[in-house]
Amino acid sequence: MQSIVQPLSPLSLKEWAVAVKALGEGEQIITIRKGGLYEETREFRLENNQFYLYPTYEHQKREMVKADCQHLLDATLEGWTMDKKTVMIEYFAEVTDDVELMDEAKLRALSPFHIWTDNFADVRLHWKKKQPLHILFVRVYRLEQPVEIPIDAAYQGCKSWHDLLVDIPRAGFTPVLSDEEFAAKKAAIMNILQN
Repeated sequence: MQSIVQPLSPLSLKEWAVAVKALGEGEQIITIRKGGLYEETREFRLENNQFYLYPTYEHQKREMVKADCQHLLDATLEGWTMDKKTVMIEYFAEVTDDVELMDEAKLRALSPFHIWTDNFADVRLHWKKKQPLHILFVRVYRLEQPVEIPIDAAYQGCKSWHDLLVDIPRAGFTPVLSDEEFAAKKAAIMNILQN
């Protein structure tokens, strides 16, 4: 039986477009956060466990994406230019678990479960060393009707969270992975984090 969720608010989480694509294609079910540069508390906080995924392009770095995942990065850049005025909202996500991590060996062990290089993961771990990484397990849903929205000035800058300023559907979602597929991936990752 598939899980059914409905967004409760227009909240969105900004994430590299390549990560949104990997999540949206079921290639990964986790995202690694420590905070945007301009968060009010200068640390990551899970503002809501449900949100849209807002893809960002300008800060993506090819050298931070594993070689065998760079086709995903290339796909996000097709038709994108620095002066593009719109962005496509295609996915909604629900956090099922937020696990704090400060263990470098466990972070390394997670490598098969995400698209980022070890260097990217290390940078995230060692930035603000006293604060843990958040390993967010996200159940992702595809909008049946993706929505192209204007890139408002309010969305710019290095903040993780934004309320979308246009109306986005609150229904009509399909899970990217079946309940069984998601559970299997989650169990494999949790096995690393909890041992």
